[in-house]
Amino acid sequence: MATLELRRLEKSYGSTAVVRGVDLSVADNEFVVLVGPSGCGKSTILRMIAGLEEISSGEIRIDDLVVNERAPKDRDIAMVFQDYALYPHMTVADNMAFSLTYRGVARPEIARRLAEAAKVLDIDQLLHRYPRQLSGGQRQRVAMGRAIVRDPKLFLFDEPLSNLDAKLRVAMRTEIKRLRERVRTTTIYVTHDQVEAMTLADRIVILNGGLIEQIGTPEDVYERPATAFVASFIGAPPMNLLPCRVTANGGAAVVSVAGNQVPLPASSSLDLQRATSVGIRPEHFSWAAESALAQIESRAGVVELLGSDTLVAFTLGGHDVQARLPPRHVRKSGDIVRLTIAPENIHLFDAESRRIDI
Repeated sequence: MATLELRRLEKSYGSTAVVRGVDLSVADNEFVVLVGPSGCGKSTILRMIAGLEEISSGEIRIDDLVVNERAPKDRDIAMVFQDYALYPHMTVADNMAFSLTYRGVARPEIARRLAEAAKVLDIDQLLHRYPRQLSGGQRQRVAMGRAIVRDPKLFLFDEPLSNLDAKLRVAMRTEIKRLRERVRTTTIYVTHDQVEAMTLADRIVILNGGLIEQIGTPEDVYERPATAFVASFIGAPPMNLLPCRVTANGGAAVVSVAGNQVPLPASSSLDLQRATSVGIRPEHFSWAAESALAQIESRAGVVELLGSDTLVAFTLGGHDVQARLPPRHVRKSGDIVRLTIAPENIHLFDAESRRIDI
């Protein structure tokens, strides 16, 4: 097992900087997910850790040993790629055992490791098949098995589920979660899918434009996003961000959004007047009964009936907003939308998009 440390890691292609001074420490056995939009630098960071991409500056330390100049084969790392990268002319068993055979590992030891990995991944019955005879999910299991038999210090996953259909992605997320419980190895996992990040990670690293926006547990980044970017990226659907103004009303702080006033918690400081935008997650809107005073009233635009709940789009001060509501309150476009918001579910951000603690 191993620790990993990145110190001021940078990568540039000519004058274009794609990774700009990333610092990250990963503990032994920790599962860390790098997540962000396309082009944010997450896969480049993974490839630099693996030694497949030269770094422009900074340090990569594995078990406190600088590995900048070490070849990929000497870093004791196993990587699972997006496109599986299986040899089509080899059986599943030969694909999984290839790296061990190349390193000259004894045949009995190869057989033992192969049997253990196949059992963990439930692919014992597939060892004699060729990749063309496997489904996408089975191929991904074989790719993971090839990494497991190595017994490496680090597992690296580069968007391993992106080529699978939606149903299979959910199933494979569960498989990776189970695998995590059985094989405790330090893991760096790259994805653009924030649902994967939230469900798999011990800690999430959110990247934007080659910089780290926030590092934290899934609960941290969901409940206390450090920036407006994190707030809008984490969550499905994402947080609604609207321009606002915070004022005093009888000694209490009130946030005004498109003429609608929502009180803030009683302990809030009037220093919050520097807030320029408010964030509200779709699931934090509550339906206001006919007898209750609604803080927000509008008319539904697009209505998505999902069975267990309903996604309702409406406009507020000319801005698009989404609310996740219980079923049957809003059924079609044009229906009245009457909502309230609990003060503790309000998020405020300043002019530089940084979080303001309430």
